[in-house]
Amino acid sequence: MPPDNQPPQRIESLDQFRGYTVAGMFLVNFIGAYAATPALLKHHNTYCSYADTIMPQFLFAVGFAYRLTMLRRLAAGDGRSAFLVALKRNLGLILLGFVIYHLDVATRAWAELSALGVGGFLKNAFQRTLFQALVHIGVTSLWVMPVIARGAGVRIAFAIASAAAFHLLSQAGYYDFAMGRPVIDGGPLGFLTWTIPLIAGSLAHDAMMAAPDRKPITPLLKWGAALMLLGYVLACLNLQAPPADVTIGPKLAEGAVVSGVLVEPPFVPPTRPINIWTMSQRAGSVSYLVFGAGFSLVVFAAFVWACDPRGWRLAVFTTFGTNALAGYIIHDLVAGAIKPWTPRDAPGWFVFLALSLFMLLCWLFVRALEKNRIYLRM
Repeated sequence: MPPDNQPPQRIESLDQFRGYTVAGMFLVNFIGAYAATPALLKHHNTYCSYADTIMPQFLFAVGFAYRLTMLRRLAAGDGRSAFLVALKRNLGLILLGFVIYHLDVATRAWAELSALGVGGFLKNAFQRTLFQALVHIGVTSLWVMPVIARGAGVRIAFAIASAAAFHLLSQAGYYDFAMGRPVIDGGPLGFLTWTIPLIAGSLAHDAMMAAPDRKPITPLLKWGAALMLLGYVLACLNLQAPPADVTIGPKLAEGAVVSGVLVEPPFVPPTRPINIWTMSQRAGSVSYLVFGAGFSLVVFAAFVWACDPRGWRLAVFTTFGTNALAGYIIHDLVAGAIKPWTPRDAPGWFVFLALSLFMLLCWLFVRALEKNRIYLRM
């Protein structure tokens, strides 16, 4: 057994995949606000950009590791302890998220808080700010806890039921609330669709454990392609064409009318009105998370191909991938030190220099933790 302050034996392809995802998060979170940044690297909430592929990969990696650790603990013979550890870990993530993100309510005087009352506080405090990455991971992991150790059929059915429940609730008014508030990453009910990539990650774990030499590349690619196609098909259920005098997409000629049943593919700005079927990270839409789960499978398959049979590694991905939570906390602090003197209208070369400094500092801090065998776990 490794010492307590060291991680257990790692699955290299998962660590490299997670490290790539952390690096991608650093990239898109830092440069997303700058005018010089290419559109593909920004969150738009009206279609799926590269920036929108990052968070589903976090949930995918969580699902893989969740299934792995849960089965290991259950195999040790103490089921109660296994679920208690998972419960504490995910409640800890939610608590950490509360400390980092805060609540929506902020008052400057006791009279304001008194006027708000308990009911007003509960109604307004938990709509938006709290529900970001760590809280979504914690809540989603709690939601899937009853099925994470069950068979593939049960987990798939659970993911489908969760997605259906989210879509029905969105039709009943939640979509309008989410886009109008606006919420972050699906808001308070986002856990229902973040279940999709998390369950996909747990299925990838099963494929890895069942495959000879842990190289299930073909199944991962097939399932990934199928989910990406399904996500796009769901997005195509948006059959509304814009009125003749409305321009939706930036390249749509004035007076043009969209015909046909296909919408623009992912990574391409839309020309149709945005609605419940649109791939949107803000809305946490089913089409977006199905596509995101498929994209995660394909990217993970690439890392399995590169890392497991061939032994390829990038040290920076190893550093980020084995200490992802530390990287997540550190990157916000580093960005807070650099962004104040990086104007949003700065030229591309200046943004690139700021980004390079940001990435270097993030790596230096996380690497220092790694060298001292300090790994932040919940």
